[in-house]
Amino acid sequence: MSSAPRALQVLVVEDEASTREELADLLADTPEVGEVYAADSGARAVQLLGATAFDAVFLDISMPGLDGMDVARVISQLSAPPSIVFVTASESHAIEAFGIGAVDYLLKPVRPERLAESVARIGTSRRAASSGGAEGAEGAEGPRDELAVVQIDHGRRTVFVRRDDVQFVEAHGDYIRLHTGQGTHLIRLSLSYLEEIWAPAGFVRVHRGYLVAVGWVHDLRVTSSSGLVACTPAGDVPVSRRHARSLKEQLLEAARSGRLGRAAR
Repeated sequence: MSSAPRALQVLVVEDEASTREELADLLADTPEVGEVYAADSGARAVQLLGATAFDAVFLDISMPGLDGMDVARVISQLSAPPSIVFVTASESHAIEAFGIGAVDYLLKPVRPERLAESVARIGTSRRAASSGGAEGAEGAEGPRDELAVVQIDHGRRTVFVRRDDVQFVEAHGDYIRLHTGQGTHLIRLSLSYLEEIWAPAGFVRVHRGYLVAVGWVHDLRVTSSSGLVACTPAGDVPVSRRHARSLKEQLLEAARSGRLGRAAR
């Protein structure tokens, strides 16, 4: 007869007392969770991490002193790192969070049903990590793949946008708009940061306020209203003079290597 899974031992790291207590109480009421520890700062979290083996850490990002990203980097150096779930009031760190290897990214105020989903993900992630062999190695690399997905919370609805479905990105002040074949999605993130993170996936700057996925461009066209534009199924993207030559070279290279024309696939 197989034994029941061991209850998770978790750490809540949050500098706001009311939020910390609420999250700890919600976790304590979750059947899969056993003991819940709490830290009111990044420094205190590092102390606890050095003395106790945790299965998961629910980690605020914006904290004085050591912030959540700093603590996450410390966690990544542990020999048996716990799963990380970021809990924050802002969407702006989502891509960086998944790049670090977070299992989930929750927006405050945390809803019990979303917290339950996170706990379930933790269980799945830790079972995969402990399975050993080739399957375990694949599981260890898994979280990095989530860098290719942007999670956007709209109140009670959560949308997951695949990077491969994004055809171009448009700046909107402190926000950016992701344009896909199915519609657009607004997220608080800087265009320059996304340019750096998504450059290896073929996203290039073509204008002060635009990135385009080279693989989605089916032709370049000169218009009377916008000048040179890169045409994608999701819409035309303006191309400035300073970026025109570089874009043409990258399109030519993509065509030679068979990476052009995703719309036809």
